[in-house]
Amino acid sequence: MIEKTAIPTSHADDGRKPRSDGEQSRERLLHSAIRLFAEQGYAKTSTRELAQAAGTNAAAISYYFGDKAGLYRAAFAQQSADPQDNIALFDQPHFTLRQSLEGFYAQLLAPMQQGDIARDCMRLWCREMLEPTGLWAREIDQNIRPEHEALTSVLARHLGAPDNSDDMHRLAFSIASLALQHMVGTEVLQTLRPQLLESPQAIDTWLARLTDYALAMADVERRHLAMPPSLSIPQRQAEGPA
Repeated sequence: MIEKTAIPTSHADDGRKPRSDGEQSRERLLHSAIRLFAEQGYAKTSTRELAQAAGTNAAAISYYFGDKAGLYRAAFAQQSADPQDNIALFDQPHFTLRQSLEGFYAQLLAPMQQGDIARDCMRLWCREMLEPTGLWAREIDQNIRPEHEALTSVLARHLGAPDNSDDMHRLAFSIASLALQHMVGTEVLQTLRPQLLESPQAIDTWLARLTDYALAMADVERRHLAMPPSLSIPQRQAEGPA
């Protein structure tokens, strides 16, 4: 049974300006928190551990983040962006489907160029799913949902399909899963084939390939849509290319 730990309302940001070295101290705290929360979870990580890992004192947590809960929220949100900014990268009326898919993958793969911090953030997200505090549910509702619905709408527009059909949602989930597999499986990739992630050029190659793969998936769905609706799913598959 998954135990849920509630994250209290933030008391952070009281308008104080950081010290001259404040930004560096804040970043050390944030990066240490991402790693420790990912390894141990929210409940089992103490403010003393967080401060020691960052080479500072517990008062710094209160100063920059309000409390441990505020620090956890900031750590969890490290890889999050305004969903409307992400949507703007792939949902433009003048974009071709290729351009839309390139923009979609560009915003998903961008964190992979940040090295260890991106890996630790993904671990933290996985930890939050296993030991929910409420932030993952909010992430789904406020960020993931609007981006998924925007991608579904883009696909429907280009394929001439109903905007909210199960087929378009299924295709959108499948297209997103190509990139999510790389994000979740970064350590596997680094172990089995490290050169596939070792440079910005390698990430650019992934972006181009994933776009090609997604276009192929969309083409399969386009052929399904062109088949008579009276055919059963097995019949429609049998009439497709071998």
